[in-house]
This record gives sequence, C-alpha cells and structure tokens, in this order.
Amino acid sequence: MDIAHQLADQVKNSLRPGMIGAVYAYAKSTGMMPGGNGALHGGELFRLGASAFVDYVSTDLVTFSDLWMPYDLKGRAQPAVHAANAPRLAAALRDLAEALGSETDPDDPTYFGKPTETGIDNYFDDGIASDVWSRFEIPYRYNEFTHAPGFGRIGYRRSADGEVQYVPVHGEHGVLGYLWASDTENAASFEPLDVEDDESYTAGLQWLDRLRSAHDRGLSPSQALAELTGLTENNKPGTLDLASLRDIASE
Repeated sequence: MDIAHQLADQVKNSLRPGMIGAVYAYAKSTGMMPGGNGALHGGELFRLGASAFVDYVSTDLVTFSDLWMPYDLKGRAQPAVHAANAPRLAAALRDLAEALGSETDPDDPTYFGKPTETGIDNYFDDGIASDVWSRFEIPYRYNEFTHAPGFGRIGYRRSADGEVQYVPVHGEHGVLGYLWASDTENAASFEPLDVEDDESYTAGLQWLDRLRSAHDRGLSPSQALAELTGLTENNKPGTLDLASLRDIASE
C-alpha cells in the first residue's frame, strides 16, 4: 500500500488547475517466456492500463507477444509454446477479473489476433493459420521509412522521385541498409535491406530519429547525411535514383 500511496501523491502533486478530463495510466511488463525449441524469449510482454472519465472506469491488458497463441504470427504451429504459456495468460485474465470484481470483456480483433475471455485466437484462411506478420507487420514497418509522420509534414520527406545521395550503414553482420538524402526534394530516410530483421529495423528507426533531430536543427538533407555518416572530401556518398537504390536493397 505504501507504493500505492506514493503513486497517488505523485499524481496529486502533478495535477494542474482546472477541470479533470479523461485520465489514463499504465505500466509495462517485460520478462522471459518459454519459446520454441526450449529457448527463452524476452522483451515487452504486457501493458496494464486503467482509464477514468467522469464516472466510467476501465482496466485493459494488452500483450505484445504471440507466445500465447496456438500458431505464431507467421502461421506456424507452436503447440509446446502454446501449452506452456496460454494457461499463464488465462490465469492472469482470471485473476484480474476476480481482483476487479468484473467480467473479462474481450476487445475488438486486431490485425494480429482475436481476443477472447481466456486468451487470443489466430486467424485462419481456408483452415490454415494466417501469416498476419507478412500481411500486416512488414508493410507497417516499411511504411515508417517511406512516409514521414504528420501526413508528410514532420521532418524530411521520406520519398523522392529523382537521384539521391546515399551511404551504406553497417551492422555487426554486414550492411543493414542505406541512409540517403535529396536536397532537391527536401527528403532523407533510411532504406533497410531486411525490414523483417529486428536488427535492421531497429537500426533504421534510430537513423530516422537522428535525421529528425538534424532537420529540427535546420540542416539540409545532404548536410544531415554528411554529419551523421562522417563524410569528408575523400569519402563522398554514392549517387543513384531512389527507385534503383530500393531495388538494390530488396535483392
């Protein structure tokens, strides 16, 4: 209870004058869970949140893993993983319902699965588990590198019709992608070699953050490219039209 009181005090001390509108608070949970071949999978597992508006209060549990499902997001059967983890999610949902004195009300289906009162069900196409990872997650990931936020109004544009300057970005296992820039079109982004690969994807997001910072400091795309990659007079970027660069990255 001491922790609960400390949290309540922090909330009260952070309140601003005026009417209180909707409130949402959450906590994220990370951990290690049994995966395929007896391996442990770590990372973000859950987000437990609570919202309040006037006299309506609700609690939600969001998961960021497919370890509870009979098939993974690529549609591959994982009976051992499901058997080890699904009962844990079911127990967590049951315990939450009991603690809150409320019934579990599954939310609407997402692209990845269908929530139930005890867990998550897969999607099926003609009796075969759907590969929702390739259908939805991969396009979503790649979209981040080709479309700037705010309907293209925040930071540099992330697409160009003509020639761009580019520099390969290397990781521990080789080239992860290409950082590119075009002053003519006020555009710059990262072109990943394999957006499905978490190392390449995560590295790409970090480069997008750096480009955004360079944009906010008033640098042109080519200046940002030079600064971020350490270009010198003796180390110039390559030049190629963006469509061809994307073809190279996708090979």
